[in-house]
Amino acid sequence: MDGTYDRNNRPDLAAYWMPFTANRQFKANPRLLVSAAGMYYRDEDGREILDGTSGLWCCNAGHARPEIAEAVGRQLMTLDYAPSFQMGHPIAFDFTTALAKIAPAGLDRIFLTNSGSESVDTALKIALAYHRARGQGQRTRLIGREKGYHGVGFGGITVGGLVKNRKSFVLLPGADHIRHTHDPERNGFARGQPAHGAERADDLEQLIALHGAETIAAVIVEPVAGSAGVLPPPVGYLERLRAICDAHGILLIFDEVITGFGRLGQPFAAQSFSVTPDLMTTAKGITNGVLPMGAVFASRAVHDALMTGPEAAIELFHGYTYSGHPVACAAGLATLEIYQSEGLFRSAAALSADWEAAAHALRDAPHVIDVRNIGLMAAVELAPRPEAPGARGYEVLLKGLEAGVLFRATADTVALSPPLIVSPDQIGRLFSTLRGVLESID
Repeated sequence: MDGTYDRNNRPDLAAYWMPFTANRQFKANPRLLVSAAGMYYRDEDGREILDGTSGLWCCNAGHARPEIAEAVGRQLMTLDYAPSFQMGHPIAFDFTTALAKIAPAGLDRIFLTNSGSESVDTALKIALAYHRARGQGQRTRLIGREKGYHGVGFGGITVGGLVKNRKSFVLLPGADHIRHTHDPERNGFARGQPAHGAERADDLEQLIALHGAETIAAVIVEPVAGSAGVLPPPVGYLERLRAICDAHGILLIFDEVITGFGRLGQPFAAQSFSVTPDLMTTAKGITNGVLPMGAVFASRAVHDALMTGPEAAIELFHGYTYSGHPVACAAGLATLEIYQSEGLFRSAAALSADWEAAAHALRDAPHVIDVRNIGLMAAVELAPRPEAPGARGYEVLLKGLEAGVLFRATADTVALSPPLIVSPDQIGRLFSTLRGVLESID
């Protein structure tokens, strides 16, 4: 696991404008990871760092899997790139066929993208095109949810509900939002799905009354809001959203960029909650984070509505230079094989009880005001320091690294989502380290 770089051989940090990072703060005191294998990163000082976040929710099978590297290498020397506009290559068809086999029933028409952001914008465009193809082109309004994160494209930030992601940019017209489901007064320290809050789905009925159902194309939600701090849906909430959409001819989109590929113990959260959307966006775990890729899963009804007109006509004027990139497809196929051969989705389900117990054991730790969990996801919410929101969460990140564990801090919420290969002992270390960090800070 030895890396090329060390503290005495750092790269020049100036040119790289880092994403979602306080660049000046980081470059004054950089934190560089130089290699990875299994459950661990190694930093520039040679220290092992236990990965408590699957990279960015994406390395579900752990790091440096030789099966994926070998598949990528073979594909590079066989077909490194091929266009997908009016051309094809076999591995894209093999990969989408394999994805369809694990998809929720009926979501077996798959459009390949390169990221979660692209998947979201693709799904929104498909929804608009679907209604136009059915003679309902007036359905242009898109409904998101407060606290939702749907990537950084203009469509995604428009339907997203994180204020800082939106406020500096011009948003698309014709969008609205329903309330988030975070309700700590009634659901504090919930284990799994909260008991209260299904009625918040009825916000959609209020927007229908305001705008008219005939103007609304789609509603997009994360089954479990991830970037907002692991907010599982209240019992019955997703079912009510599905019923309302069905009653009014509105498409339901699940953003499963985080929850997809085993995070809740099934291939997709839609299967875990037994609620099937019309469109489903994915990325991250689709290639184990090895290469950029995403996918939009569409129902037959949505797909077939666009398969009309002359056979020589392009049905959807949309796509990317790297849609279905052969090397990314090879990584994806190798990743799916690991998930299946090692039973990693079942492993996640089997570990969920231990995970829940370890997370909620922090209830009495200093500064903790809420703990939430579902599948192999958890969030420990901390009381913010007066006049310094986010400072306590950032200190947890830094002190966690000092202790050899990578946490993810979103403001004052600490999120954990380890690779699905995590062991019970490693689960214990994640949460015991977090307790020690919380006891060490003011």
